[in-house]
Amino acid sequence: MSKQANNNSPLGVRGKFLIIRFSSIGDIVLTTPVIRCLKQQVPDAEVHFLTKKRFKNILEHNPYIDKLLLLDESWELMMHELKIEAYDYIIDLHHNLRTLKVKSALKTKSFSFNKLNIQKWLLTTLKINRLPDIHIVDRYLATLKSFNVINDGKGLDYFIPEKDVVRETDIPTSHMHGFIGIVIGAAHNTKKLPVHKLKELCANINYPIILLGGKEDAENGNEIASVDTIKIYNACGKFNLNESADLIRRSKLIISHDTGLMHIAAALQKKIISVWGNTVPEFGMQPYYGNKEVSNFKFQVSGLGCRPCSKIGYDVCPKKHFKCMELQNIEKIAENAIDMIK
Repeated sequence: MSKQANNNSPLGVRGKFLIIRFSSIGDIVLTTPVIRCLKQQVPDAEVHFLTKKRFKNILEHNPYIDKLLLLDESWELMMHELKIEAYDYIIDLHHNLRTLKVKSALKTKSFSFNKLNIQKWLLTTLKINRLPDIHIVDRYLATLKSFNVINDGKGLDYFIPEKDVVRETDIPTSHMHGFIGIVIGAAHNTKKLPVHKLKELCANINYPIILLGGKEDAENGNEIASVDTIKIYNACGKFNLNESADLIRRSKLIISHDTGLMHIAAALQKKIISVWGNTVPEFGMQPYYGNKEVSNFKFQVSGLGCRPCSKIGYDVCPKKHFKCMELQNIEKIAENAIDMIK
């Protein structure tokens, strides 16, 4: 959109904006089109972003952010800093009690993301789907409609700093000419395949594999890698988030649960096979590429009356059978993976 078009905004053209999204990895990555479009389409916009300190590395190298503010231990110190900034507008992409406290204290004109909690409750509890067929990215961008900001169709952003580019010597020689990345973790157990299913998946893929995840996934990664310690390299816990993103960038294909690394893979325009357990793509959180066409497949077990059981997830299946993952067609997932890298 041209600057002239934006001059017609009913709110004027000057703008010092505070975007708020406290967590988590995937949700923050999904806000990046809002950051970019606001910065590029509103003349002279100054864009600040508020998040938790532990998510700093996701955004600190984003060129569209003028200032990154972090919530660490002191809420009072953070509020003092925010008041000094004197924002013109707040874009609330989290919309919870904590962001309500921020907005009330700053007394600044705000625009809040619609979380559609009633519609999600209807789907998870009564299995009545009243959710709009709209990706969460477009729901985030709807907070900017008063500024005549539109979706530029360029998808998600993820910027990997040079210091976090993985050295060739940190990748096994057997994987240097291509590998499939498999994200084995997730925030909740009901979002991820059990270890025995991941072992079956790796056994069915005749191609180098790198397992991706955090330190909490390292033990499971070792068990999965025991299927074939030459073919499978367990990278879980050995790399920071940006380094893991660089491994994703180098991969031929990513197989992932509904998790943050899946959205990073989409931001890096990677082919994705996503595996869905207790959550469903209808929540609007499927891989997002903007206007670009990138091969991706979603695997989920249909015909289960208990899905989706939660918009977030559980430590254990509420029904105790965990059919949404136990009945996944592992052989078909493996076949699709090989076809996609060909």
